[in-house]
Amino acid sequence: MLLLSANISDPVYLKPEKESAADRFLRSLIRDESDLPFVHLTLRITLSLLTLAVLLYLPFISGWLWGVLAAVYLVLNNFVFKGPFGLMLHCTSHRVLFKKEYGFLNHYLPWVIGPLFGQTPETYYSHHIGMHHPENNMPEDDSSTMGYQRDSLLGFSRYLSSFFFAGIFYLAAYFVRKRRKKLLIRSVRGEFLFVAGCVGLSFVNWPATLVVFIIPFAISRVIMMLGNWAQHAFICAEDPSNPYKNSITCINTKYNHKCWNDGYHTSHHAKPSMHWTEHPVYFRRTLQEYVDNDAIVFDGIHFLHVFIYLITKRYDLLARHFVNIGERYQSEEEVIAFLKERTKKILI
Repeated sequence: MLLLSANISDPVYLKPEKESAADRFLRSLIRDESDLPFVHLTLRITLSLLTLAVLLYLPFISGWLWGVLAAVYLVLNNFVFKGPFGLMLHCTSHRVLFKKEYGFLNHYLPWVIGPLFGQTPETYYSHHIGMHHPENNMPEDDSSTMGYQRDSLLGFSRYLSSFFFAGIFYLAAYFVRKRRKKLLIRSVRGEFLFVAGCVGLSFVNWPATLVVFIIPFAISRVIMMLGNWAQHAFICAEDPSNPYKNSITCINTKYNHKCWNDGYHTSHHAKPSMHWTEHPVYFRRTLQEYVDNDAIVFDGIHFLHVFIYLITKRYDLLARHFVNIGERYQSEEEVIAFLKERTKKILI
């Protein structure tokens, strides 16, 4: 159990004293100058991952060279770029990246780069913006964690299987119920075109299609649901729609530097349109809200740690990183009892 650190190391925006002519040009294209790192990341992914993807399909690249390029592609995709890209896609879904006059560039991430990471075009936006935030992990949110025992591997397996094999059908049914035709079309179209593209490209070069699209797709679906499970693992049964009581916050972790302050999930649900650089300051400024709502804050760990500790029932490790805001708890045993209460299945 920890007291709140005097200093929070998570990134905030600092205006550069000097910048290159190239950066000045790139800033002129985007709506918020503090999103320039997104453009840099997009360029790095384009020059490396997209180039490798094309090379893997070329007929004159084969044998050991193809194997080496495939291995490099999978490492870059899943261990270097997947987290930063996924959360960049998240941020740019909430806040459009490019200015209106360059609006066509906003299609580049979901339609060109996204499929390399297994993100079917526009289904992430449709699910996250069109359903998850409006429903806020409540029963009509098809990715809701409420109906599961959230420290159970079996519970997570059921949750993952439902999303992996039937997620697009549940999402489409939700949009039909809500009469949201545009989001219905965007989500189903993106999923269908991705699957159709993979089928077609498999006839061209099935090993390349497996490496470039199918493996990243499977990993992305698992990672997304693992993240959502951890983000919404601790829910107050008496007030489950309260973002301070159904989401968690992870501070002072390298993950926040790599993935654009994604650890601030409580404030993200409280203020979905808040810029990613503003969350650490907002957390400090509104700390009393966290105290009043008995919000859960962890220091030094991120969502993957939370997931592993939950599934292995290592509440002692969760309690060790638990921040005792408001100094309500006298011992780690009290914290463990509190956390266990928040992971119980809620009948919906």
